[in-house]
Amino acid sequence: MPFANIKIPQAALSRAQKEDLIHRTTAMFVDLFGEGVRPTTMVLVEEVADGGYGRADEVFVMPEAYRARE
Repeated sequence: MPFANIKIPQAALSRAQKEDLIHRTTAMFVDLFGEGVRPTTMVLVEEVADGGYGRADEVFVMPEAYRARE
């Protein structure tokens, strides 16, 4: 069973964008392993809360301008 765990900043993607990400990731696994893996492929999209991770020794907070609009 292929499994992808994708972590993104909270509110970075809209619901439609997350659905697209899931479909594209599933398609990638199907391209690699064949159609038989589609029913068992799991894609988990986790949103990490603001302040829940850092980069370059700085705590990351998603700028308002980059937040997804539903």
